[in-house]
Amino acid sequence: MTDPAPQHGATDDLLFTPFDLGGVRLSNRTALAPMTRISATEDGLVTDRNARYYAGFARGGFALVITEGVYPDTEYSQGYLHQPGLATPAQGEAWRPVVEAVHAEGGAIFAQLMHAGAQAQGNRFRQATVGPSAVAPRGEQLSFYRGSGPYPTPRALDSRGIADIRRGFADAARRAAAAGFDGVEVHGANGYLLDQFLTDYLNQREDGYGGGVENRVRLAAEVVDEVLQAVGSDIAVGIRISQSKVSDFHHRWAGGIEEAETIFTTLARTGAHFLHTTEYRALGPAFSTGTETLAELAKKFSGLPVIANGHLEDPEAARAVLESGAADIAALGKGALAQRDWPHRVRDGLEFATEPHPDTLGPLADIKDWELAL
Repeated sequence: MTDPAPQHGATDDLLFTPFDLGGVRLSNRTALAPMTRISATEDGLVTDRNARYYAGFARGGFALVITEGVYPDTEYSQGYLHQPGLATPAQGEAWRPVVEAVHAEGGAIFAQLMHAGAQAQGNRFRQATVGPSAVAPRGEQLSFYRGSGPYPTPRALDSRGIADIRRGFADAARRAAAAGFDGVEVHGANGYLLDQFLTDYLNQREDGYGGGVENRVRLAAEVVDEVLQAVGSDIAVGIRISQSKVSDFHHRWAGGIEEAETIFTTLARTGAHFLHTTEYRALGPAFSTGTETLAELAKKFSGLPVIANGHLEDPEAARAVLESGAADIAALGKGALAQRDWPHRVRDGLEFATEPHPDTLGPLADIKDWELAL
């Protein structure tokens, strides 16, 4: 299926105006959203396949490329077999050609740092999982990420384990900066560890990391703060936030707008350079009461630049989220998989695909040879 891209004048199309994000000059307002592709080597090294894959989106006009979630340590952070890492010097060096390939196509690239926590499906370093409390995530593991069966019950983290996790994020950010990345995005969304701490039913702690939302968001804020201290002003630093999860798609924050206010104001106080919100539909209301989207609430309560993600492959939807002032950058996931040169096609008024090839994410969600040939 293809759709024609509506025509807009070059001077009045906000999608194609430059933007500065955390000191990084972007040529337009489009970004590749992070998507798990489990295509590194078994020991977490990216290869020429990853370089060709990410560079293809920059060549297609995406001003910002955000990598899939990258595990930051050699303990409990890895979530998937063949997931890339930034946990060792060798992994950091392996990313350098990927970064250079994206830069050569005119794009900027951020590394997304992800600790899977209790939502891990495959970790070559540890058999067990960890989380805020001994509560298993809802749902079942995903077969196209090589998972099967229910998620195991994690071990509750102690204070030493939490400190190690913060340190792991900071060390990975240093490796990202050394590899030439323009920025890092801390993964605080989609049910992974930092989101597990934020989630009321997964976080049953009675210490300073549990209870009210101001405590449950504490670890996410501490990680962002530690990453900022690690890289200083060398690269951009932000965090991705969502309500829904890989294992619990319909989850919403029980405290509604008040909870959103606490979360976004707390994260903004760290000095983060941006927030990245992701929902099923970026233009849909965040809660059953009220009309404001999650991106709008993030912008309202943080005052930071916002990247919005969620069914923005329709150019008019992408433009609407920007023109409303709710967000500054539109990030595409499956829409980008469907058409990796989506920005160029939209800019030039050409037709574009709206759905990825049916084999893109099956039987495994790894990078296919035919994708690299596009």
